[in-house]
Amino acid sequence: MTERGARPHVAALRAKIAEIEGVDRRARSVLPFGIEAMDSKLPGGGLALGALHEVAGGSQGATDGAAAALFAAGIVGRISGSILWCMTQADLFAPAIAQAGLDPDRVIYVEARDETAVLSCFEEGLRHGGLGGVVAEVARLPMTASRRLQLAAESTGTIGIAVRRWRRPAEASDLGQPTAAATRWRVTAVPSEPLPVPGVGRHRWFVELIRCRAGESADFLVEACDATGRLALPADLADRSAASQAWAKRAAS
Repeated sequence: MTERGARPHVAALRAKIAEIEGVDRRARSVLPFGIEAMDSKLPGGGLALGALHEVAGGSQGATDGAAAALFAAGIVGRISGSILWCMTQADLFAPAIAQAGLDPDRVIYVEARDETAVLSCFEEGLRHGGLGGVVAEVARLPMTASRRLQLAAESTGTIGIAVRRWRRPAEASDLGQPTAAATRWRVTAVPSEPLPVPGVGRHRWFVELIRCRAGESADFLVEACDATGRLALPADLADRSAASQAWAKRAAS
């Protein structure tokens, strides 16, 4: 058989392999943030569906996962279908996730006895295939477990978000260990912009993309998720460099 005659067979074989591995699905299925500065740093122009992602609290609030949980809620809030949320302590505040764009009536809450059970529920939820997304609160995410979760997400196209939540500061050192997650994020709450009248302005977060497979690391100063789950760039800080400078000033003060 000539090389020219073999090409259609090679192309067909490559297409079959891509179908099995889910490459085409991952390339097509992304959830944009709707902020060009963020989406341009992510392969495909958005957060990959059918993949595992990590979100952690940052700065001095490593043990406070509130901002990280709300960031995750805003993501899955923009995906249709039921959301499975796995945890070891039933302390998720429903009104807060509603303000971040996730209707609490869409959430299936699973309280597991320990983190091993949480990871098991996490994987089963991803393999189910009938959920919009799965979120799990874990302190540790071993490489083997993260690989299983990534493969489970790929097999169904369901997004999985591991919210890294630590009960003690010493546990936060585990974040430095490698995992199979497609992206790793760190979210730090920063002061909101002062209003001209008494009151509290829209919350702001310093969001760090500390790892992105086939992408770039970056950081952004953004306004927190609104009731539709969407972030926004502050009007006075339209680019990332200005955002970073503003955060550096606030952190030093």
